[in-house]
Amino acid sequence: MKNPVPMTLTRRGLGGLAAGLGVALALSACGGSPLATPSTAAPSGSAAAGPLVVGSADFPESQVIAEIYVGALNAAGLTATSKPNIGSREIYFKAVQDGSVDLVPDYSGNLLSYVDTEATEVSAEDVYKALPGKLPDGLAVLEPAKAESKDAMVVTKATAEKYQLKSIEDLAKVCKDFTMAAPATFETRAYGFPGLKANYGCELKGLQPFNDGGGNLTLQALLEDKVQVADIYTTTPSIADNDLVVLEDPKNNFKAQQVLPLVKEAKMTDKAKEALNNVSKILTTDDLINLNRAVSGDQKQSPKDAAAAWLKDKGIVK
Repeated sequence: MKNPVPMTLTRRGLGGLAAGLGVALALSACGGSPLATPSTAAPSGSAAAGPLVVGSADFPESQVIAEIYVGALNAAGLTATSKPNIGSREIYFKAVQDGSVDLVPDYSGNLLSYVDTEATEVSAEDVYKALPGKLPDGLAVLEPAKAESKDAMVVTKATAEKYQLKSIEDLAKVCKDFTMAAPATFETRAYGFPGLKANYGCELKGLQPFNDGGGNLTLQALLEDKVQVADIYTTTPSIADNDLVVLEDPKNNFKAQQVLPLVKEAKMTDKAKEALNNVSKILTTDDLINLNRAVSGDQKQSPKDAAAAWLKDKGIVK
């Protein structure tokens, strides 16, 4: 078995870190439900011009994508800066609403589940079509990328061979004997314990919570058999680097998760939309894996440097 690639935070949807907590406190005075009014389409070209602030969640993949957005916007002649490490979706969603930031990279399926806990759409096309009607007034999503970063139930090769595991359906037969590594929120989120039970009849022995987003602590616990299954995102390099097995999800417990910008409609000019949509047209899942490896692996690149290299490689920045 290969040595694990050191990983830092690589998960979206975790609780906020210090920076995120600061934003959370600032937002705590906001009243009312942000989900009360359905979204309407922004009039093309009607947005106000001005500098853009691109936020990100508190894990490296989100930070890199945010820096890609910043670089693409600047290359298009706009002024954009980044505001990283805002925190979990619960925090950065409100930050876009109140104008603390103008846009953030998000993931289609989890965003839909956040704004509509009863949403049943699972395919990439259906999820994207459903989002505009569920977002609150003033928010929108732009075009999704081919790049997709999904939750995955991951086991070691040895565990997969021992229990003949190829899918979550197979896992359901031994769930009662397995402890899982995942963020604490996995226990209550729709695609977590509730979804596994409803879709597969899988009731795990217990949860070992980790706040590293499927990173090195989660990986070590899995490799050392302290847990038998882990929730690790499909764009995490350690899956391939350690010969881990991603269990198939035939009942689509985990929704499609295309990368796309969540934006404040009032700040989106046609030029800004075009720059961001151009990123989505070429960003792939393999790109995300390589970017994550660059930032969280041995190279230890900063999110900004990794984004700059990608932008230059794709010809967006000369």
